[in-house]
Amino acid sequence: MRAERSTARTLPAVLLAAALGLAGCSTAPEEQSADAAPAPAPVIERTAQPLEASLTITDPHGHQLSLPKPPERIVCLSGLCDDMLVELGMAPAGTSSPDLLAHPALMGQRGSAVPVVQGSFGSEDVESIAALEPDLVIGLAGVHDALRPAIEGFAPLWLTEPVNWQESVAYLRNLGSLTGRTEQAVAAEAAFRGKLADAVRATRESGQANREVVLMYGSAESIGVDTSDSLKGDLLAQLYTYPFPAKGTDAETASNYSVEELLAEQPDVVLAYSLLFSPEDRTLSAQLADNPVWQQIPAVQEQQVHEVHAELFGSGRGTRSLAAIIDETEKLVPASR
Repeated sequence: MRAERSTARTLPAVLLAAALGLAGCSTAPEEQSADAAPAPAPVIERTAQPLEASLTITDPHGHQLSLPKPPERIVCLSGLCDDMLVELGMAPAGTSSPDLLAHPALMGQRGSAVPVVQGSFGSEDVESIAALEPDLVIGLAGVHDALRPAIEGFAPLWLTEPVNWQESVAYLRNLGSLTGRTEQAVAAEAAFRGKLADAVRATRESGQANREVVLMYGSAESIGVDTSDSLKGDLLAQLYTYPFPAKGTDAETASNYSVEELLAEQPDVVLAYSLLFSPEDRTLSAQLADNPVWQQIPAVQEQQVHEVHAELFGSGRGTRSLAAIIDETEKLVPASR
């Protein structure tokens, strides 16, 4: 299963129909040391380097893109695209992530004026995209590859996939160069670097860095975790204790964690984002509420299980979304006792 919001390296966005198989039971958890020290604080460079406009860029994964002119009408099939455009002072010509775009961290209510691309994620309607007359379409690598032949009949397709915050910044710089909005890109990068550097310092001063945190999604039958090898897991690992590595290299199973495996890690705080498709759907934490193993997890016992914004934590991949995630988690993760 590949999706906007999840893979072993990236987040899941089409958990719509796929199920992540539960892993087997693990051994009983060991007593966790109350005095466990957090990982050494990462050094975050606050300064953003100057940037020049260019119609040819090489992205973080080594893919080159050349355009005949600066793009003005950009259609977004990935949340990273929406985020980058807002950072650059632009609005998408169309989006497949209207709920993310309407988040206050991006466009808020103004986002409702942006046309929505028809079709489901990964299977967007190509005619709907073409009708928006884009001069660039930005999608997600591994998800929108199959649309390339059809889309490139009328516009270039750029497939992106940041696996850490540095790559999110690099993609922003790429788009700043292509659009000629270099000053906006540099300013946005510097603001995010400052935000992250301040948060790294603050979580260590408050003792929040000692708190073990996990970000999870899916259903009671198929729990997925944003591992430390994913964009959001890597970000949280900069701020808190985050011992949830990918389990192997198979994208279909690397992020699968059973309730027993979660208990073995003894998380102090659980952040869950639930994809709800009808009023009758229950959140992930509600689905797990009666599970006796779940009830033994410290975060559950201490009432530190928090349902978070599904689109922000699931589809948000750019610097604005990541900054909002930093702000929200700093409010939710308690200081060390």
